[in-house]
Amino acid sequence: MDSSSNGSQKATDEDGDAYERFALIRAGILGLVFVLATCSNVFFLCTLWKKRKRNTRTQLFLLHLCLADLVVAFFQVLPQFLMEITHRFRGTDFLCRSVKYLQVVGMFASTYMIVAMTIDRYHAVCKPMVSFLNGGRRYLSIGAAWLISLAFSSPQISIFSLQEVKENQYDCWATFIEPWGSRVYITWITLSVFALPAVIVLYCQIRICTTIYFNMKRKALQAGRTGMKGVSNTMLKTVKMTFVIIMTYTVCWSPFFVVQLWSAWSPSSAPTQGPVFAIIMLLASLNSCTNPWIYLYYS
Repeated sequence: MDSSSNGSQKATDEDGDAYERFALIRAGILGLVFVLATCSNVFFLCTLWKKRKRNTRTQLFLLHLCLADLVVAFFQVLPQFLMEITHRFRGTDFLCRSVKYLQVVGMFASTYMIVAMTIDRYHAVCKPMVSFLNGGRRYLSIGAAWLISLAFSSPQISIFSLQEVKENQYDCWATFIEPWGSRVYITWITLSVFALPAVIVLYCQIRICTTIYFNMKRKALQAGRTGMKGVSNTMLKTVKMTFVIIMTYTVCWSPFFVVQLWSAWSPSSAPTQGPVFAIIMLLASLNSCTNPWIYLYYS
């Protein structure tokens, strides 16, 4: 009996030590992601400030995309980093609801700013005359992206609250109507943050690419095409940059949403534990680090 008890205690201690080491590794990676996301986006803002007198339409969208990524860094990555260190949420109920709300605001804003920028490129390439006559529409698009993000994130305020998980121990947890509440909500988030924007962006990119292709073929057959070459190259560079930003977002966030849907609809078989799950969760946050460098590369 004593020998078995000692063996069980030793195994428990080893599991606890492994969990602590893994938590420290996650915290270290999250801390690195936070520093990279913050520094790269602040550097990007400084770059835009220096070029403010000759800012283009695309740079205005990138400015707000940068602000959305900073929201992700400070209200998604940083709180997760702190919770990995303390193992619990340390704060009031108001702070719990606010952080959970802003976490989703950052996700929505980053996504819908990419959608707004892609739609703007679609109008500039496929409907240039309409785009020229409605030059102020980009401000409406940016405002709409932020308003949609703020509105669609509002359920977080009622879903999450500070709850007692153990005696005298509190954490920021979600409460859903069982058994279907979590499934409906996660499905809704996946559709509104990822699937629907992906369909819109894919449609716009296909139309942009086909329009550019046929325009370049037509211009190649016309005299004086040299005068249009610079404009075409600039437009192509902008389209390439938008495409790379979209692809990076897709690569970073696809595994996250797949696992979330999996865990909601088939929790018994979902890989919600271990290093693979942790890597998938961390991969999503890396998107906030990449957008500024993509822009700087194409500039």
